[in-house]
Amino acid sequence: MTDKEHLIIFDTTLRDGEQSPGASMTRDEKVRIATALERLRVDVIEAGFPAASNGDFEAVQAVARAIKDSTVCGLARALDRDIDRAGEALKDANAGRIHTFIATSPIHMEKKLKMSPDQVVEQAIHAVKRARQHCDDVEFSPEDAGRSEIDFLCRILEAVIDAGARTINIPDTVGYAVPHQFGSLIAQLRERIPNADKAVFSVHCHNDLGLAVANSLAAVQHGARQVECTINGLGERAGNAALEEVVMTVRTRQDSFPCDTRLDTTQIVNCSRLVSGITGFPVQPNKAIVGANAFAHESGIHQDGVLKHRETYEIMRAEDVGWQQNRMVLGKHSGRNAFRARLEEIGIQLGTVEELNEAFRRFKDLADKKHEIFDEDLQALVTDTTLTSANERVKLISLRVCSETGETPRADLVLSVDGEEEPGTAIGGGPVDATFRAIESIVNSGTTLKLYSVNAITSGTDAQGEVTVRLEKGGRVVNGAGADTDIVIASAKAYLNALNKLSNVSERAHPQTGDV
Repeated sequence: MTDKEHLIIFDTTLRDGEQSPGASMTRDEKVRIATALERLRVDVIEAGFPAASNGDFEAVQAVARAIKDSTVCGLARALDRDIDRAGEALKDANAGRIHTFIATSPIHMEKKLKMSPDQVVEQAIHAVKRARQHCDDVEFSPEDAGRSEIDFLCRILEAVIDAGARTINIPDTVGYAVPHQFGSLIAQLRERIPNADKAVFSVHCHNDLGLAVANSLAAVQHGARQVECTINGLGERAGNAALEEVVMTVRTRQDSFPCDTRLDTTQIVNCSRLVSGITGFPVQPNKAIVGANAFAHESGIHQDGVLKHRETYEIMRAEDVGWQQNRMVLGKHSGRNAFRARLEEIGIQLGTVEELNEAFRRFKDLADKKHEIFDEDLQALVTDTTLTSANERVKLISLRVCSETGETPRADLVLSVDGEEEPGTAIGGGPVDATFRAIESIVNSGTTLKLYSVNAITSGTDAQGEVTVRLEKGGRVVNGAGADTDIVIASAKAYLNALNKLSNVSERAHPQTGDV
C-alpha cells in the first residue's frame, strides 16, 4: 500500500450480524461465510460468542480451524468463564484474538451491572490480563462508550492498555452518535490517554439513525485504524456499518483518507450474495455497492454520459466490487468437473463429495427448467442445497396446487415428518396461503408468520424466485429461505426451512448482558 497507513477491517457478520432476528447461522454456514471473508482478505473475522452456547462454541472452533490468513476473534464478557471459553474455542487458530467488553456508561453501570466505576475498572483490568493468558492479541470495548463520561473512558482505557489490550474499540452501541461528535471523541481519547500509542483505536457503529458508516468514517479521519462492520450492514435493530460502503468510500476517496484497506474488493458482491442467501435477508435494489441497481442507469442523460465517458456518472467501476456480466454457459450435458470449476471461479467451495453431488444434481434439474443459468442462480442453488440437510425433521415430498379464476385455491402435499410420509390438504386465499395451511394441517407448529417476501434472483419470466419466511414462536424468531423457478414451491421450501430451524434445539439466543 506504499505510503498509506493500513485500515484494519474487522468483520462481525458472524457475531453481531447473526443477532438480527432470524439470522442465526449453523456451524457449516459460518464456515462458508468465513471462507468467503478470508478470500475477501478481511483482517479480522469475529466468528461468534463462544460462551453463548455449545453450538456457538463449536462454530467458533470450526472457523478457527478452517481459516489461515485472517485473524479469528471470539467475543467474551469481562467474566472468567467467558474468557476461558473463548480461549478454548480459539486454541487451534492460526491467529486468534479475544474481544472482551464491559459497560462504562453511568446508566449501564448503575442499572445493569450494579457496579461502581472503581469495580468496573478493576474487572476490566482483570479480564484483559486473563485474556492475555490465552493469546497475545486482546481487544477491549467499553460498551455504550458513546454515552460514557470521557474522563472515565480515559481512565479505564489507559488501565486496560497497561494490562495488555492492543486494540481499543469504541462502540456507538445504541446508534446515538453523529459524525462530528463521534470523530471528536476519537481524537480526544487519542490525545488524552498517555499510552494511546500502544494500541490501535477501533470503532463499532450501529445504524439506528442511519449514520453508522458516516460515524465510522469520521472516526477514521480522526485516527481510528480499525473499523468493525458487517456484510450488507447486517445486524440487530437497524444493523451495523456496512463493510462494502466503508471500504469503497475509503478506496474511492483516497484524497480524504490517509489510509486504505488490503481487501480484494472484487469479492464484495460474492460475499454479499452469500450472506443474503444464507440469512434470508434480501439486499434492496438501491443499496449502495451491492444493490442490483447500484450501477444501473435509466435516465437518458446518464446513459449518454456513461457511454461517452464512464466517469461522468460512475465514481467506481462495477467490476472493482465484483459485478460481472459473465453467464453460466454450462448446460445439462456438462460434466461435474466443469460445474465444480465454475463454482470455484465465483468463490464457492463445497466441503464434501456428497454436497457437490447434490448441488450438481440440482444444477441438472435447474438446467431442464431454465434456458440461461447465471452466477446468481448458482449462489442460490448452493445455498438451497446446504439448507436441505439429512437431519431435517420435515421435508417436502410432493406438492400440487390448483388456482383458477372464480375458484378457491387448494393445495395438496405430502411431507416426510421424522421419516414418515403424511399427506395434507387445505384451501386458502391464494396458492401460497393454501400451501402454508396444508403444511400446518400436518405439523400444527403453533407459529406466527411475521414476514413473507419474494425476490427474483435474476431477470426473465423463468427466473428463480427466492422466498424469505419469518416465523415466531414463544418469543423465538427464525428466518427460512427457499429458491425455485416455481414460486409456490420456493415458498414451501422457505416455510419448512424455518420450521426445521425452530425444531433445532441447538440454536440459541445470545445471553450477553449487552452488545458492543
